[in-house]
Amino acid sequence: MRGEADGEGEGVSTEELAGRAEAILFASGEPVALDRIAQVLGVRTAAVEKMVLALQEKYNTPQSGVHLLMLGDSAQFCTNPAFIEPVRAALDLKRNTPLSQAAMEVLAVVAYNQPVTKAFVEQVRGVDCSGVVGSLVQKGLLEERGRLELPGRPLLYGTTENFLRCFQLESIDRLPPPPGEGGQQEQEEGSDDDGEDDGPEQITLDV
Repeated sequence: MRGEADGEGEGVSTEELAGRAEAILFASGEPVALDRIAQVLGVRTAAVEKMVLALQEKYNTPQSGVHLLMLGDSAQFCTNPAFIEPVRAALDLKRNTPLSQAAMEVLAVVAYNQPVTKAFVEQVRGVDCSGVVGSLVQKGLLEERGRLELPGRPLLYGTTENFLRCFQLESIDRLPPPPGEGGQQEQEEGSDDDGEDDGPEQITLDV
C-alpha cells in the first residue's frame, strides 16, 4: 500500500520519499541533519525520523555491510564494524594508532562533565593534559565550546559528532553510567556471585 508521508511531500509516496532520504544519506558520506532532509523532501522532521527508523531496521543487521547511525539530530551510513578488516584490505587502509590510556581518560572526563576547561581535566587526572587535549582536537574527538567567563577566559571543550560515531552512540545521553554510579551498583549486585572476577573489559578504539 502506497502511503503518504506526514507533511506535503508533493504527493510522493512514502516509499519513494524513503528512497530519496536513503540516497541523500548514502551520497553524503557525512552526518546529515534530519531537519535538512525534511526541508529537501518537503515533509516534517517527524516523517524523516520514521524513515530513518525503517532504514535502520533494513540495514542494521549482523549480515549487512553498512549500518545507519543516529548521531544526535543527524544520521549517517557507516561500515558495519564486523567487516572493517576486509574493507581495510581491499582499500589498502592503514590501521590508525589506537587511543592511549591517557587519551581515553581525558575523553571520559570531558564526555561526562562537558563543557570543561583543560584545567578541570588536569585537576581530575592530576597531570598536565595539554598534549592529549590537543591531539584529541586534531583527531576530531574534542572541539572548542567557547570560553569560560573567568579571569583569562580559558577555553571550554566538549565532544564532537565524530566522538559519537566512533563510540556508536546516538547522543551523549547514551553514555553508560560512570563507575561511581552504575558500576558501584553492579559491584554490589555481583558480590554474591561465586565466580571469579575477570576484571574490566579493555576498550580499544581506532580513530
